[in-house]
Order: sequence, then C-alpha cells, then structure tokens
Amino acid sequence: MSRDMDMTKEDAAFLPHEDDVRDEGLPDNGISAESPHEDRMVLLVEDDTTIAEEITAELWVRGFRVRCEATGDAGLEAALLGEADVMVVDRLLPGTDGLSVIETMRQQGVRTPVLVLSALSAVDDRVSGLKAGGDDYLTKPFAMEELVARLEALLRRPDDVRATRLRTGPLEMDLIERRVWRDGREIELLPREFRLLEYLMRRPGQVLTRSMLLEDVWQYRFIPRTNLVDVHIGKLRRKIDAPGEEPLIQSIRGTGFQLRVPD
Repeated sequence: MSRDMDMTKEDAAFLPHEDDVRDEGLPDNGISAESPHEDRMVLLVEDDTTIAEEITAELWVRGFRVRCEATGDAGLEAALLGEADVMVVDRLLPGTDGLSVIETMRQQGVRTPVLVLSALSAVDDRVSGLKAGGDDYLTKPFAMEELVARLEALLRRPDDVRATRLRTGPLEMDLIERRVWRDGREIELLPREFRLLEYLMRRPGQVLTRSMLLEDVWQYRFIPRTNLVDVHIGKLRRKIDAPGEEPLIQSIRGTGFQLRVPD
C-alpha cells in the first residue's frame, strides 16, 4: 500500500519547502508517544487479507483496538453489537455487500460512523456509498496516513453528522448533491472549499485554529508554515459574502477563524 499522500495541483502550489517545516517534537514516524486512541475500537470489515493486515497493523501502532471481520454477514453481526467507535467497511464483500451492511445497521439504529473503502471512484459510486449511510468514502489505492486521518476526523464529528443537509444561519448545504446556498442564492464551490465550509458550518461560533483546519480538512500529519488556510478562507469569503451581505467568516487575531451566525 502506498504511503504517499495524494493532493491536487491547487494544494501542491502552497506546500512549504522542506526547510520551512517546523519540528513539532514528534518521532520520525509522526506518531506521538502518548496515544489519544487508547480506548477507541475500530471495526474493520475487509475480505482482502493483505489490506486487512496492513490496516490493522497501522491502527495498532496508532493505539487503536481493532476487530477485523472478512464477510459482510460477520461484519453486520459485529456492528449491531454497538461496541465499535468507528468502522471501516469495504464496499465489495462476499455474501452481504458493504453498502447493505451499512443500510441494515442504520435501519437498526446503529449510528457508528463508517468510512467506506472501494476501488470504485466515480461520483455516482461515491454518492451511493453516502446515501447508504456511509459517513466518508475513500478509494483504493489509498495512503495509510489519509485513512487514519479520516478516521480521526470521524471520531471528532458532532452527533448530528448523519444529517444530509446542514443549516447554519443563512447558509444551507446539501451533503449528498454537494450544493450550497445562502438565503436561496446558490454558491459554486470547489471540492476543497466545500469541505472547508462544511467543517465551519458544523462548528458555528467555535474558534478554529489553522492547525485544526490543516489536520481535519487537509489531513496533514504535520503543521507546515504556509498560507494555505488563509488563501482558501479568502476565496471562500468572496463566494459566500455577496456585496452588502454581512461577512460570516471572521478572523480571530493570532488564533484562526470563526463562523459567526447573524442573530
């Protein structure tokens, strides 16, 4: 499994030179000596033995507990126990397929966040995974660092994550169709801008640091000195704030940003 991070040309333009990367006091593998995942259990449902072993080994190193099942039926049985904090489910499984596993557990009231793995990368396939009840979708082959970062982001999500529409003040977001409106005016966003705005809308009034945004929106495992966040916030502001409208994204001096909802 490749451990190289995939990125868009848009993001690559803002990557810092290696001399500019600050040493955050982490060991060479980027893993803190104090694991924040000691009591977190991942249910992995994957029939490919090699992939399952690689994921399990990586998660163990990161401090997660892992339960691995190789079939959809066994995965569903484990999911219905409600013991997992987060799940990784392959879409194509022997017996009951991954999407059916997710649909059934949602019908049974199990709200455990699910990361769907699939070799299918078309938009329709991704939408099908989300409509079935998945919370995030990662295509194969993938970087192991990105899988871990996505799981960490799912574990940090608020309890209302299963909503397919977000409404925050004058903003409305359709998570399935990937569309955004402000007071009925549709706003065209690039994928990264959409993810950034979603992150802000889920945390209205909360001060969000640049480090938080880099880790959760860009899945960076280190914190570079870069204006990447500021550039994207600037672009997002120009799109969601039309002339005469109250600015929604506020800069918090020396800290980060905040989505302020008008009264």
